Amino acid sequence: MKIAIVYSSKTGNTEELVHLIQELFIRKNVVVKLFRIEQFDINDLNYYEAIVIGTYTWGNGNIPHEMMGIFRAFEMKDLKNIVTAVVGTGDSGYPNFCGAVDEFKSMLYYHTHLAVTLKIEVSPQKEDLNRCIRFVEIVLEKVLLYRAV
Repeated sequence: MKIAIVYSSKTGNTEELVHLIQELFIRKNVVVKLFRIEQFDINDLNYYEAIVIGTYTWGNGNIPHEMMGIFRAFEMKDLKNIVTAVVGTGDSGYPNFCGAVDEFKSMLYYHTHLAVTLKIEVSPQKEDLNRCIRFVEIVLEKVLLYRAV
């Protein structure tokens, strides 16, 4: 199974979240490659069975500038065979909580096999662990489902 987590983090909260997600995949005996967005080659999107996007939200609910390249790549390339998922951190004190997650969700729904999304308030807490475990389980279920098709 080939899974990549591609992320951007400004304050370290999203980075903490994607490291937790990676660890949960590893506990399921799944090897996952973790990439900061600057390290990921967009031409490799088709190489993976699943891609998890990790993003923070910028400004008034916007996708961070550095994530726009991968956002546009998913829009433009034929990636219907890839399972995707989106995780993000944000502050519910802002009117558009985790707006970047919502933007990715809307686009990926039409261009890929979107499995699941997850929004975390500021940074992962103990009470978020079960949600993160379920997130990983859903991604794996979808990969196995679409692999069989």
